[in-house]
Amino acid sequence: MLDMPIDYWDRFMRVNMTGALLATRAVYESMTQRGGGSIVNQSSTAAWMAAGYYGIAKLALHGVTHSLAAELGGRNIRVNAIAPGPVDTEATRTVVPDGIIDDIVKGLQLKRVGQPEDMVGTCLFLLSDDAAWVTAQILAVDGGQIIRA
Repeated sequence: MLDMPIDYWDRFMRVNMTGALLATRAVYESMTQRGGGSIVNQSSTAAWMAAGYYGIAKLALHGVTHSLAAELGGRNIRVNAIAPGPVDTEATRTVVPDGIIDDIVKGLQLKRVGQPEDMVGTCLFLLSDDAAWVTAQILAVDGGQIIRA
């Protein structure tokens, strides 16, 4: 982090943290007019790990998620986030070396890399009326990577 160009840091934070705020600003008035709704932000288990600037951006997103949940709750808008663990995506395949992924999978309770489809059920739940009293939560969908008390 000490050698990272600050321009890259700023751009990274704009995408991974500020983007969620801007998206919420774009929709909250319409959601309010319709009687409320649900927003699901995209986090990562990296937020709970010493994962450099990526983890910091996702941890900051948790703060944005919590703050927006508090600010928008009176408008009947719920704000939550999903925090995936290691998922088989193009980004994972091109950025993370194979050996690293293999080591990560060994530490998972469910011994496989996640698939993008593994996020769908949790996201649909958070968007649904079944989660009508769920807000300000960060749900790990990670094969047991992060175990918290």
